[in-house]
Amino acid sequence: MVQRKTITLIFDYKPTQAEAMRAISEQIENVPLKNSFYECAVSYIHSKENVISPRTVKGYYSILNSCISDDFKKKRIAQITQQDIQFEINRYAEDHNPKTTRNTHAFIASVLRQFRPNMIIHTTLPQTVKSERYTPSEEDIKRILEASKDDHPNHVCFQLGIMSLRRSEIMALTLDDIDGNILTINKAMVQNSNREWVIKQTKTSDSTRKIYIPDSLVKEINDLGYVYNRHPNKMRKALIRYQDKLGIPHFRFHDLRHFFASYAHSQGISDADIMASGGWKSDYVMKSVYRHEMKAQESQKQLFDKLLQN
Repeated sequence: MVQRKTITLIFDYKPTQAEAMRAISEQIENVPLKNSFYECAVSYIHSKENVISPRTVKGYYSILNSCISDDFKKKRIAQITQQDIQFEINRYAEDHNPKTTRNTHAFIASVLRQFRPNMIIHTTLPQTVKSERYTPSEEDIKRILEASKDDHPNHVCFQLGIMSLRRSEIMALTLDDIDGNILTINKAMVQNSNREWVIKQTKTSDSTRKIYIPDSLVKEINDLGYVYNRHPNKMRKALIRYQDKLGIPHFRFHDLRHFFASYAHSQGISDADIMASGGWKSDYVMKSVYRHEMKAQESQKQLFDKLLQN
């Protein structure tokens, strides 16, 4: 789609990918691009809305509306130069961290690659800064679980978090996802670009998985009659409340997944089983996740029974 018109290319032979991309580029170059960067960016987002996650769509709109200057958004897409991009990134980097600056540049570059495929982009970007996040210890986790044992909805979530589940995956769980001691994770609750909470498939194909959960947690969930029925932000706020109450340094709910990986590794669980249990993606796991699934569930049984019995 260029200038709201569909361009169709017909070959009398099967072209290579390089030949097809070259032909597409030539066709686009023959169309005068009068649209502003803003209009092209909206078109770019719209073209991907059904193939990327609602959270990613929301992030794109946030960058477009909040991170990119009005002057840059008004520029004709065909007239944008490398210097324009560099000035825009330099302006933004002045009072923003390297990560958000790089994300903003990545979005600008993606839009330009779609509408100006032959443009070479070589922007100088700020050096990334390694994040020094606090990683919860085994003692931290046990103290939080003990303190929240009578606060059942949050106690359930904290346990699922240390079993590798993302917050979005916990929010989407129902009782139908539990079969005996096996929990099926195949969906997630995320915000779309309209800030509405919707249920979508898991983040990646590897995120769809089955894990073992202990009898005690199965009983707790069944006694509640649900997994979690509060606003998603309350889960994060509950964790902060217990951290403050116990004097534990703050860490994100997502860091419970990191604890799972490091704790499982310290207990001798294989890397393949850890990645299969947590739904982490890698070339190796993609080839072996199903082969390791049953073994991973047995490993989880030993791991979680030991951790949660105290």
